[in-house]
Amino acid sequence: MPDETSSAPFFLLGPTAVGKSALAVELAERIGGEIIGADAFQIYAGLDVLSAKPSAELRARVPHHLIGEVPPGAQFDVAQWLARARECIAEITSRRRVPVVCGGSGLYVRALTHGLAPLPGADATLRASLENEPLAALAERLRSLDPATTVDMRNPRRVIRALEVCILTGRPFSSFRTEWAGAAAPHGVILSRQRDELHAAIAARTAAMFSAGVVEEVARTAVVGLTASQMLGLAEIRGHIAGRITREQCIAAIALATRQYAKRQLTWFRRERAFRWIDLSTTPDPIAELLGEFGARA
Repeated sequence: MPDETSSAPFFLLGPTAVGKSALAVELAERIGGEIIGADAFQIYAGLDVLSAKPSAELRARVPHHLIGEVPPGAQFDVAQWLARARECIAEITSRRRVPVVCGGSGLYVRALTHGLAPLPGADATLRASLENEPLAALAERLRSLDPATTVDMRNPRRVIRALEVCILTGRPFSSFRTEWAGAAAPHGVILSRQRDELHAAIAARTAAMFSAGVVEEVARTAVVGLTASQMLGLAEIRGHIAGRITREQCIAAIALATRQYAKRQLTWFRRERAFRWIDLSTTPDPIAELLGEFGARA
């Protein structure tokens, strides 16, 4: 049975396709843990293949939280995820189990480790208006309102949210980041692999998605909200369904987009100084390393 110290959250992070899910389950089994998903897309119900949710077999071995819990047509942002994650941590800890936060969405992880400054809620009318504008125009407007912005200008969801905050508060969105409350240093690891090995894993997973029926899965999903619509591969598969690209072109495009996403994730995680890195390409016994890191918590 975990003691009070070991019941604090343990973070198992890393880029897409690095192998987090299986290791998280094995670790959780060894330490009496339950997994909390920190993934902006796996939170949505449905699209299990496209979002690369942990398999049914893995999810049957230990309890998983914040995976497949939100309708795909719903809006769900980092503040909502943070509130739910804190509830999960409190509930899991109350049963003297260990919360294992597992995922690759750096913004979600940072919200949990640092907190969020109070931000205005979504304004439906304003958001609808912004959603009708071209992304290039939105990005230009955001840069004019917030020259210090670090928002990914290729991500419509984040550009719109940053603009929404600027307009509703009269302040640059970037100014709120300085107000994130400091927190006790979190404990956990960031998993990585050598570049070629990670790219091979991405290629293999992309091909496996098509064998598992991802095209049919997307065809069955009619309603997808703004956040879920940014899911890797969704636009490409819809293009394939519409006959604009071939199956082979679709697979290649998704693999490329996934490699680019993994690169952005790694760039984000390199700014996180609290976590130890474990290179799975050169680590013969990852579970032993994880258990050692877990046991080293103060």
